[in-house]
Amino acid sequence: MLRRDIVRRSLISHHSVSELARLYPMSFAAVQKHVAVLERAGLVTKERTGREQRVRANIESVRAAHRALDNLESVWRERIDRFGDVLTTTRKRAKP
Repeated sequence: MLRRDIVRRSLISHHSVSELARLYPMSFAAVQKHVAVLERAGLVTKERTGREQRVRANIESVRAAHRALDNLESVWRERIDRFGDVLTTTRKRAKP
């Protein structure tokens, strides 16, 4: 949930890693590692402004991730619906 929150905050406005670290009950280094994971995934970028590194969301990557998750949700909903159909059919056959 922390990484999702970092991405959400970065979509709203740019934050330094220090600013983000103050928002969470963990060390600066731990937050920095989470930001690094998000950066490797392409969901955020870091820009150096003076001595600070500002975290900015990569909106296109976030949109692509959103589309991918929507597609997966659709697939799983279809599977759950079919699973329900199988259970219903099996119950009807099992009745004496």
